[in-house]
Amino acid sequence: MRKPLIAGNWKMNGSLALLETMKQALSSARVSSDVDVAIIPPFTLLMSAGKILAGSSAGIGAQTLHPESSGAYTGEISASMLAECGVRYVLVGHSERRTLFAEDDQAVLARVKAALGAGLVPVLCVGETLEERETDRVETVVLGQVSTVIDALSAEERSRLVIAYEPVWAIGTGRTATPDQAQQVHAMIRSWLSDKDLALGESMRLLYGGSMKADNAADLLSRPDIDGGLIGGASLKPDDFIAICHAAG
Repeated sequence: MRKPLIAGNWKMNGSLALLETMKQALSSARVSSDVDVAIIPPFTLLMSAGKILAGSSAGIGAQTLHPESSGAYTGEISASMLAECGVRYVLVGHSERRTLFAEDDQAVLARVKAALGAGLVPVLCVGETLEERETDRVETVVLGQVSTVIDALSAEERSRLVIAYEPVWAIGTGRTATPDQAQQVHAMIRSWLSDKDLALGESMRLLYGGSMKADNAADLLSRPDIDGGLIGGASLKPDDFIAICHAAG
């Protein structure tokens, strides 16, 4: 049985005050121990998040990382630096990183390997644009992003990966893939993984990252191949985020 993961990506939002409010919400919410929870704030809040959320049900995640371990990369953060902050999870290949910062599949792969090398759990983000969906390229695009990473990892490394399917057209647009559409792509990914390695397909956690909210979470999370959510805007609203966590457990 795959343990659900609900991860809140704050993007370039959040504050110390929100961290305190989130801690209070998590402390009183009694989220099931059968659900993993992660808060993914901006870099500036990582150290504080580790201290403020200590003892809560939430782990800490980072939004990206640099593939090199150190060097003259002004403004960048390495995997070991994240680990030193108490980070457990790190997003890799989020659609905003791919589109706004030109991170291609090879750049994503390098970051996955760096994360794994530091003992972090990479959350590999994959997904298609609206134009790619409308031209029937969902399978080509999504499985291409998945295979670039999976094919380059050992069996042990693959076992530590999480994949988040985020249809680009449903992020921050108010549009949401229907539960059937989301399940269809998750099932496609799991089928491909199972063809590669049956045990991997059965154990890999697949998250949905396309505008999951409190009012649609239960329906999405009821689908057999959706193992959690990568939550954007709703993760900035503690009550909504807790409701999604409860829907998972």
